[in-house]
Amino acid sequence: MKRRTFIKQGLAAGAIAFPTIIPGRVLARNGNEGANDRITLGIIGTGIMGSVHVQNFSNHCNIAAISDAYLPHAERSAKWLRENDRIPAGAKVDVHQDYRHILERDDIDAVVIASPQHWHALHVVHAAQAGKHIYCEKPLTYSIWEGRQLVKAVEKYNVVLQTGSQQRSGQISHDGITHVRNGTLGKITEVHGHNYAGPQNIDWPAMDIPEGLDWDLWCGPAEKPPYNHAIRSNARNVAPCWSGVKPFSGGDVTDWGTHGIDMIQWALGADHGGPEEIWVEGDPYQEWISTPENPGGRRGGPKSPIVHMRYPGDIHLILDGGPNGGGNFIGENGTIHITRGRFRSDPRELAGEPIENPVDEIHRGREYARRNSHSQDWLNCIRDGGKPVAHAEAGHRTASVCHLMNIARWVSGITGETGRKLKWDAAAERFTNSDEANQFVRPPMRQGYQIPEEV
Repeated sequence: MKRRTFIKQGLAAGAIAFPTIIPGRVLARNGNEGANDRITLGIIGTGIMGSVHVQNFSNHCNIAAISDAYLPHAERSAKWLRENDRIPAGAKVDVHQDYRHILERDDIDAVVIASPQHWHALHVVHAAQAGKHIYCEKPLTYSIWEGRQLVKAVEKYNVVLQTGSQQRSGQISHDGITHVRNGTLGKITEVHGHNYAGPQNIDWPAMDIPEGLDWDLWCGPAEKPPYNHAIRSNARNVAPCWSGVKPFSGGDVTDWGTHGIDMIQWALGADHGGPEEIWVEGDPYQEWISTPENPGGRRGGPKSPIVHMRYPGDIHLILDGGPNGGGNFIGENGTIHITRGRFRSDPRELAGEPIENPVDEIHRGREYARRNSHSQDWLNCIRDGGKPVAHAEAGHRTASVCHLMNIARWVSGITGETGRKLKWDAAAERFTNSDEANQFVRPPMRQGYQIPEEV
């Protein structure tokens, strides 16, 4: 059966059908850079970040199709492209509610995924199977198991994936990480990160589903609650919104925590690994129920107990009062502080000058980091077959550490214990001493929206 026929039958049946293994036009494999050297994109998800990506990527790429489960969002972005002359002469932008219409097209080289995080892994797996290169917003996954499946799909179909952890492409972050990775601190003993809030549960009344929204499709792999605008919206002035609640996210831990934990993972050289032990200290976890009377806000979930992790080399990570968007790295020679857009050392002269010839060279060297943005890094790698700075394995491992932070708290709520060290096997991606913890490694996905064992 041809891939186009296969996907159309899945669309007609209303089921989530996986594209067959027939890649479309893949630039890194055949050297074809497209008309006028512009890559042709499809956009999946056009909320706050998705609409920003439409505007930014239209400077460098041709956008041929847009999809969103809330159709007015997709139509709004298509209108912006038309009104701002971002559509080539003779071309058009198709608008869809179902993203699979984008994946069936052979003329689309790559997709930008800015859907809510509970959809990321399934969107990525389907896009990889369709032979599309992928830029996916952070966090890359909703669970650890689906992250491994995502990486398998990206590698199997040989597509280029960049995670939206854009701090990796910043010059300041690059300089700070280079110092940490090249021994400026001597032996690192301790790292302090931010105490990110976990997700809230929700108890909000049902509202009428707005015209143009496919609520079942929007919920996708997640358990479907009654519709309420405060759940679907990700606007900053609407509480609690999907990025702070179960079953759509891991709360601030996987939202802003993805940026901060990513800097720690990168600095510790853990893009293919993670901690060996996780434990919590303080009072056991208590769930926060978000209601209209007590909404909690985007980052209003529980922040206790405090989470600790131990990395190889006996490095102790404490997620307490460290910077949001980075970490404080303490070594025998002093401290390096890295956060979003800033880094400094104590004493100041310790890292006062960039390392000109680092032994451990980060992000293809300092000059590369200075010249290119995060999205441009991805486009360059599509053309030359390189590996982007926030590649699939790195994005998965960073998201996994965020999930471990939540899991450690949840286990304390189940057992009523704190201080117990959970042993994490980063190679097998399983806990070796806790059935309570392992149940969260692979949470269930809703019928009809599962990722299969074989991708």
